[in-house]
Amino acid sequence: MKESGRRIKMMNSLKFKNIAAMFFVVAISCFSMLSAQENPEKTEREVNQYLREAEDAMGENDFASAEASYRKAIAKDPSNTAAKYNLGNLYYNKEKTPEAANRLSQAHEISGSKEEKHRINHNLGNSFMKQKKYQEAVEAYKNALRNNPSDEETRYNLALAKKMLEEEQQNQDQDQDQNQDQDQEENQDQQESQDQQNQDGDGGENENQDSQPKDEGENEDKENQDKGDQEDQDQKEQQDEGGENGEEQEEQPQQQQPAQGQLSPQQIQSLLDAMDNEEKKVQDKINAEKAKGVKVKSEKDW
Repeated sequence: MKESGRRIKMMNSLKFKNIAAMFFVVAISCFSMLSAQENPEKTEREVNQYLREAEDAMGENDFASAEASYRKAIAKDPSNTAAKYNLGNLYYNKEKTPEAANRLSQAHEISGSKEEKHRINHNLGNSFMKQKKYQEAVEAYKNALRNNPSDEETRYNLALAKKMLEEEQQNQDQDQDQNQDQDQEENQDQQESQDQQNQDGDGGENENQDSQPKDEGENEDKENQDKGDQEDQDQKEQQDEGGENGEEQEEQPQQQQPAQGQLSPQQIQSLLDAMDNEEKKVQDKINAEKAKGVKVKSEKDW
């Protein structure tokens, strides 16, 4: 219980400290506001002094001093339209158009009279034109004419801004169309290139497939041709040999062919020779027996 009681006291003390801090901040803010309200004349005098210093610096072309004086005036009185408007014009003349547009926009927010709004928006439109922000320039010139419709210079600038905006949109459309056409051409070229590669790939395979039978056919034709040439050569040699044999046969006397059922001379001669051989054998046997005569005994009979 004692520990919980201590925690509660610590929480209460913290809460009290936070409230005290908030009260201190609010008190300081209120004191500053009261001081400003109590001394408006002093604040106005100081702001006017800064504005005069800025104008003197501008007369001497001292840009840095003029910018510093305008900033001091704005810091002293943020609701001073003249300080923001003049600083915006200073940036515009020094070709710092983004900074000029920023300060003129701030001046437009706190401006009160129509004349102020007209002058601020006219110069704001000029700042946007230099940045080629034609849509923003058109809106600024329109706001200027709403506060002073009789200003012909603002009306001319508005017409010029509209023309530039229209040309910009046309150029954007043309660029978009050109980009689309270019993309289509690139896609078409890529597709054609891909198709050509596919065709080349298929053609190479077919060519390889066709080349193999073609080579085989050529080899076969060549072999057949060589074989045919060899056969022609052999046939020619046979014809040559046949011619020689034919000549030899023509030189030999032709033998008579025996008629059907008759013996040829060769057969007759063979029979005669056989008969002669038999007769010779018989004669030889007879002659041998005659040569022996009567047998003579070489030993005595017993």
